[in-house]
Amino acid sequence: MKAMIFAAGRGERMRPLTDTLPKPLVKVRGKPLIVYHVLNLVRAGITDIVINHSHLGHMIEEALGDGSRYGARIAYSHEPAPLETAGGIANALHLLGDEPFIALSGDIYAPYFDFEQCKDALKDIDAVGQPYPLDKRDIAWLYLTPNPWHNPEGDFGMTMYTLSNEGTPKWNFANIGVYRPEMFDGIEPGEFAKLGPLMRKYIDLGRVGGELYDGQWVNVGTMQQLEELNTPLSSRAKK
Repeated sequence: MKAMIFAAGRGERMRPLTDTLPKPLVKVRGKPLIVYHVLNLVRAGITDIVINHSHLGHMIEEALGDGSRYGARIAYSHEPAPLETAGGIANALHLLGDEPFIALSGDIYAPYFDFEQCKDALKDIDAVGQPYPLDKRDIAWLYLTPNPWHNPEGDFGMTMYTLSNEGTPKWNFANIGVYRPEMFDGIEPGEFAKLGPLMRKYIDLGRVGGELYDGQWVNVGTMQQLEELNTPLSSRAKK
């Protein structure tokens, strides 16, 4: 199984820091955010990793190299201008292959996420061993979290591991998912395309599953969040 880490965004809300440093290289507790993902993927035996980049992308390549120091093999997909999430995936499909792959944002902090669970997230056979029809099997599997302060209404409902666009309660999309390559067949390499509308289309078709992840997870989007994560636990206790 391969994985893709999204690292092409500019991190507008964290400027001026991100004017000179790609957001995935921002450090939390002494380690760049993206390195947590690389190490956790390798720990699960997922060593082939694709990273897309645009803004200051050369700094990401300089920092991570070919991945060998982490036990990984890293390939890069450069975007002259960011293509959004679905566009970035479509542009990198030639590097990801024909099997389901993991895709996640490089600017989230989830230091204990176990990527081992992703390996059998998309099943081809049912509980009694019968193959699912190709047009009925899940095309994506998303990990959800309890709603953070910046997304109090959540994104998707969930019933028996099947996601829905409507209904309550809704959960927050963790920006971690497993996808079949054919989900992106209608997007040309180099085309700008958002992931949200595509996901909602397949959710309406009943072809997106998911589960709740309740471990530590932060979408690091502001300087305040970064400062809080880097505040020593002893200092937090005094507040």
